[in-house]
Order: sequence, then C-alpha cells, then structure tokens
Amino acid sequence: MQPESSPIELTAVFARIQTMLLSQEHAVVAVHQLAQVAQDLIPSVAGAGVSLIDAHGTRTSTGATDHLVETADALQYDLGNGPCLSAWATATLQRINDTTDDDRWPQWSTAAAGSGIRSMLSVPLVFQDRCLGTMKVYATVDNAFTGHEEQQLGLLAAVAATLLGSAQTAEAPQQLSVALQAGLKDRQAIDRATGMLMEQRSTDPDDAHAVLLTASLTRGRPMAEVARQILQRHPDPGN
Repeated sequence: MQPESSPIELTAVFARIQTMLLSQEHAVVAVHQLAQVAQDLIPSVAGAGVSLIDAHGTRTSTGATDHLVETADALQYDLGNGPCLSAWATATLQRINDTTDDDRWPQWSTAAAGSGIRSMLSVPLVFQDRCLGTMKVYATVDNAFTGHEEQQLGLLAAVAATLLGSAQTAEAPQQLSVALQAGLKDRQAIDRATGMLMEQRSTDPDDAHAVLLTASLTRGRPMAEVARQILQRHPDPGN
C-alpha cells in the first residue's frame, strides 16, 4: 500500500505550480503544464489532461499530455456526457475502475476502452464556489487508482483552481494556503464518513465510497459536504 501524501511531500509540486501559473499570461499555456504536473505526480498515469470550461459547458482551454487524452476528452464533448463533464457539473470527483464494465456513460466508456483506456480519475477545479473545469488522469490498466491517488489529484486540483481563479493577483499565495487546508479537511471528512459507512453497512472502502458518490450526484452537492452531513447527523445516505 502506498503511503499517504502530506503537504510537506507535495511542497515542491505546489511551488512549481505557483511559479508557473503566476508567471503565465495565457491559460492555454497553464493548462498544458498542469497536465504534465498531474502525470508526473502520479506514477501509474499513462496520460493526463486539464480542461477549463465556461458556465455553458463549453471548453475555453484544454491541455493534454498526449493524443490519447485529447481524443478521450474530445469524445465527451461530442457526446455531451462523460466522467469529466459530470465532475464539472456536480463539482465532485469521478472515478472509473474499469471502462469495460462501467455503465454510467456507456458510449464514452466503450470508446475509451477501445482506445486502450481502462481506468481514470477526474477532479473538478473549484474556485470560490465556481467550477472552472476539470483535471483528469488516465491509465491503460484497470483499477489503477485508489483513495491515495484521489487525494493526490484532489490536492493538486485545489491548488491549481485557486491559482487559475485568482490569476496573477496579490492574494494568490494566501489563497494557495487556504485551498490546501480546505482540501485536507475535505479529504479527512470523506475518509471519516467512508469509515462510518463501512461500519454501518459491513462493507469495504470502495462500496462505501460509491454510496457517498451516489448521494453526492443525487443531491447535487460536493462529496465533502455530504460527508460532513453524515458525520453531523449519522444518517445512511443510501436510505
């Protein structure tokens, strides 16, 4: 099992992002470099991408590490659905363990599997209650990603969203720290709620995580918010 990432271990990555984004004039350059950071951060990744999306669901800027990612992302926009669009619309993380048996976006999953993509993570870029887009990573083997990778990509996305959203303002360094702290608190809430559901339902982490995700999508609320409600009131969101 991989060790949990800490803010100290990710300091060099965050410093690289801060320097890069605050010195870039155009978002199109920033998203390409952010995609590369995501691929470098998670060893199991075969390709990564970042998409900035406006309020109407239209891409305003897209960066990818290779053609496979570009094709997979473009197909979602052609179809009008897929894990990244769902991550953007619901502001919640989306995870596919195996594209060959995932039926949430059947056309996209079938095409992705045919191109060699077997698993993926997509995380929303949220800044001040606005979802700016998504950051996503792809793998060519099934079940490539666990909660460890979710945490890594989530922290990276939180920092990237803050710096993209505050584009070259004096407040960016302070907001970077706030975003990191908030990301860690969200992760802790989700982990605690997952543990509570595992105990209530006598189930494993993946099934408990699926209950949280389903409740998040149904209510249209971020997963961390649903997790905090569970911790406060102890309801079972599957009921």
